[in-house]
This record gives sequence, C-alpha cells and structure tokens, in this order.
Amino acid sequence: MTPDQMKKAAALEAMKFVKPGANIGLGTGSTAKYFVEALAAKVKEGLDVRGVPTSKATADLARSLGIPLTNLDEKPYLELTVDGTDEFDSEFRLIKGGGGSLLLEKIVASSSKWMVVIADESKKVKKLGKFPLPVEVIPFGARATAWKMERAFKFLKLEAKMSIRMNGTVPFTTDAQNLIIDCSIGEIPEPERLDTLLNSIPGVVDTGLFCGICGIVLMGTPSGVKEFKRG
Repeated sequence: MTPDQMKKAAALEAMKFVKPGANIGLGTGSTAKYFVEALAAKVKEGLDVRGVPTSKATADLARSLGIPLTNLDEKPYLELTVDGTDEFDSEFRLIKGGGGSLLLEKIVASSSKWMVVIADESKKVKKLGKFPLPVEVIPFGARATAWKMERAFKFLKLEAKMSIRMNGTVPFTTDAQNLIIDCSIGEIPEPERLDTLLNSIPGVVDTGLFCGICGIVLMGTPSGVKEFKRG
C-alpha cells in the first residue's frame, strides 16, 4: 500500500466512531481530507451530523460536498474530532501545524470528547521532533518573540533553527491572521515542558505540540489499520 492508501484506510476506519446527530470537528490537511470525503458520502446517504471545520480550506471542502456546518459558538462541546498529524509518539503526543492550522485545530480538538488521529505508519516516531515544530505568533514584534523563543530553547538545552514560514515572497498568514515560526529542533525530550515554556512567552499564540489531547490513533499499515487507544 502507498502512504496515501494507508491514510485513506485510516480515514475510512474513523467512520466507525461517527454517530447520528453528532457534532464533529473536521481536521485540515491531505489526510483529514479523506475523512471529510468519507463523511460526505454518508451524509448523502442520510446521515445526520454537523461539522466544525478547523480551517477555511476544510470549510470550503465540506460545504462543497454537502456536509452541514456549525461552529463552536453554537456547539461548544463536540463528540468527536478527526484529524491528521505530522508526528505522534507512543504517549499520544503530537506535532501538528504543517498545514498551517494548528491554533484552530487545537481549539476544536480540545473541545471534543475524543480526538481521533488518522495517519500512515511513517508518522509514528519514538521521540517527537523529526518534523519541525510550528509555533504560531502574532505579527507584532515577531522577531522579538523569536528571540525570546530562542532563549527558551537554550534554557532547555535545545538547539533550534527557526524560520518564519513563507508563502512565496511574503510571510504565510494563518486563518487567524498570525504568522508561523517553524523550529527545527531534533528530538524533544520533554514536550510538555517545552510547550508550557513557549506558551509563556508574550507574542506566542500556541505551539504545534498537542499533549494530552489525542485519545485514539488509527494508523494505516500495509497489513491493515492498527488502533491505539490511550488508557
């Protein structure tokens, strides 16, 4: 199986968690897209659900496929969020934000009873950090914020190569009108501590570290989908 086939298999497996009448967080990215498409097929067959998208791109896709949408103001508590990930470890910690929607993804996922992550087997790592850590920051004083972030990394004895994410010749802007600083760190020995430290910096909106949020991982493999559930 190709990675895309493994992602699609995991997305289809996630449908078993969808119940009629549910309000469901819809993730962003190529893997989450497979779930949105699978959900839309069931909606066309009569399944009654509402989706809460984590990005404008996902909202546009869901709307084009006929999935009824709502939001966290109308439905502040969700039964389920299904999303992809850039990395996950054995303790259900994630790095997300490669698609640029980490803030909205974290708000939606943390408002859900269950966050189900769908991924292919390449996303499983022994320690987080192979994928650069995205950190969302407000535009005002972004360079000053980056300098404070650098000090935080050094405090934890980590070396980080940081760069503002670009969209061609201009900085990439998130749906919340923020910037993203991508931090190539290598292995992160204490993800929770790093997340807390970075989030204490004025100007940092949130990080791509998802700790204590994911409850279930569905990992596509050549031999089928493996399910991991946090105890």
